Amino acid sequence: MSVVTKLSVQNIRSHDSFVTDLSPKTTIITGINGSGKTSLIEAIYIALQGTSFKGADKDILRNNKPWWRIDIAFDDDSKRVITFDPSRSSKKQFIIDEKINYRMPIKHKYPVVLFEPDDLRLLNGSPTRRRQFIDRFISQLDPLYSATLHKYERALKQRNNLLKKPYTQYDELFVWNVALSEYGAYIIEKRTLFIEQINSQLNDSYNAIARSKDFVSVHYSHTSIGDVKQKLMHEFHAQMERDKILGNTSVGPHRHDVIFQFNNSPALSVASRGEVRTIVLALKFLEVDIIEQITNIKPIILLDDVFSELDSKRQEQLLNSDNQTIITTTHKPITKNEYQEIIIK
Repeated sequence: MSVVTKLSVQNIRSHDSFVTDLSPKTTIITGINGSGKTSLIEAIYIALQGTSFKGADKDILRNNKPWWRIDIAFDDDSKRVITFDPSRSSKKQFIIDEKINYRMPIKHKYPVVLFEPDDLRLLNGSPTRRRQFIDRFISQLDPLYSATLHKYERALKQRNNLLKKPYTQYDELFVWNVALSEYGAYIIEKRTLFIEQINSQLNDSYNAIARSKDFVSVHYSHTSIGDVKQKLMHEFHAQMERDKILGNTSVGPHRHDVIFQFNNSPALSVASRGEVRTIVLALKFLEVDIIEQITNIKPIILLDDVFSELDSKRQEQLLNSDNQTIITTTHKPITKNEYQEIIIK
């Protein structure tokens, strides 16, 4: 397992310059709200995954600064540098193994499990949030999925633009129906496969944390039985007139959901706040396990300001991980576990 041993950022959000060593086990970054804790987590995520989870490259740039830079070092003495200078290019530059790329090569993406405060509201949030959760998870394990998702979104935008025009004909929409059906079928099949894998382990993961005998399950809102591509083509055709009235595409995987059940009833209707949070925590533990099972690599865990939202028992469970874990919090936890503390003032 590779671990990140050092992080350096320049002109990243509120940071002019910041350098720190990181523990191979647990590092806890403490500081008041607005001190720039999340920016450090974001920088690590960019260096490992190639993109930010919070905004565009230009959004990361510190006010009135011309460029930003991230350096990280690993325990095997390898290093990587990520820079962004909008005066020279609209794209980031990745320097890995002394080679320059303008997109992070797939082989250099390192698996990461990110846990944000919004994740605790995964179940009661919008379907979009749940789709983003499963899409981000699959994208780390299947590079083709991420590419297909982008192609689907571009085709969807084109179809929606046509739907907004007053005299669009079926022939004009047909080409986009075909593209959306092809890309959409792959997305649905992969979502179904991974949700089934999560579902096969979710109940045990939940009860290991909760020490209960409740039954927890997760399901995809749409079936992938039969010819999924043909089914999507039929749906896009059948809803064409309705879509023209609405001005957007009303069917397809961009409208689907991830459904959670608790004791065979909708989780949101019957599960308590604590039970819902335990479901999310179980999901995060499973995310770590499944990524390791498939890639044979221990993912790095990034916990951004979630400790204050969890009770001491659940905090302790997060701290017991064998993976390199980097945590941001306003107050350091009370724990017997050893960790390195970085204080931001």
